Amino acid sequence: MNGLFRLRTVVSPMYEENCYVLARPGRQDCLVVDPGLDPRSILMEIETEELSPVMVLNTHGHADHIAGNGALKEAHPGVPLVIGKFDEPMLTDPKLNLSALSGFPVTSPPADRLVLEGDILEIAGFQLEVFDIPGHSPGHVVYVQRFPGGQTVVFGGDVLFRGSIGRTDFPGGDHDLLIRGIRGKLFTLPDDTVVYPGHGPVTTVGREKRSNPFCGLE
Repeated sequence: MNGLFRLRTVVSPMYEENCYVLARPGRQDCLVVDPGLDPRSILMEIETEELSPVMVLNTHGHADHIAGNGALKEAHPGVPLVIGKFDEPMLTDPKLNLSALSGFPVTSPPADRLVLEGDILEIAGFQLEVFDIPGHSPGHVVYVQRFPGGQTVVFGGDVLFRGSIGRTDFPGGDHDLLIRGIRGKLFTLPDDTVVYPGHGPVTTVGREKRSNPFCGLE
């Protein structure tokens, strides 16, 4: 995006979940956000781009967003795994991460670091701010990068989609809480803020404020 960072998106099958691999220009250290059910493709993308992961970030603990954690950690020993504090139990419990229902239970290595609202992750040339936005899951977080010069991007998991929002009918879901988080946190960001969601196409805060039928303000 305009030379600010390199981004590769790997869409995993079955649930069409977006995994993001991002790095600053001229650097080989990278971050991996929500490695899903196709870890082989994620690792191939990292190898093709000659990148070296230095952190794995989970926005939340549902199986389609954590299924690749183990493969990433195995291929790159020592890389820390980060997740919101209140979704930590989902990593190692197939019932909580909903994979037990599918008949293909998913477990992840335990987290190396737990984050909460206001935490800052300074790594690989990024300075990611953590927002707590529960409602899709109890401990869902999003990662916000404000670049010098004004551009802001959000790696938002299953909070806000183009024209939609994350499901709230799963255990631990709360529709009203999710809407309050979107309006009170994401919608306070500049309208040109780019949101990279956990599923589907990229959107912007301004677009969703104007037209999202679930939480638009205009």
